[in-house]
Amino acid sequence: MRNFVLYVINMTKVRIRAGRGKGFIWVDSDATKWTGEQFKEFQQASKDVATKSGIKYVTTGRGTGKIKFSDIPSTPTKSTKGMWVSSGRGTGRRKL
Repeated sequence: MRNFVLYVINMTKVRIRAGRGKGFIWVDSDATKWTGEQFKEFQQASKDVATKSGIKYVTTGRGTGKIKFSDIPSTPTKSTKGMWVSSGRGTGRRKL
């Protein structure tokens, strides 16, 4: 009888674009970095680093437009308490 220990780390595979947008590669990514409060902290830190390095604008689209860092809104997080969530094939629901 063998004993196995499985360590689960909050890592996930993410598909990102490579080259000129035609190819894709899979990379390991920390899933918590892209959700909730940790994403807001990560986003604010990257904005601060860019601002300190003298970057004032972000390009949009295919590089044809630009917006100021100050114009990027911070989205408020709402509580999900009291909302309905569907289950199954959309036939059932429950309240959070």
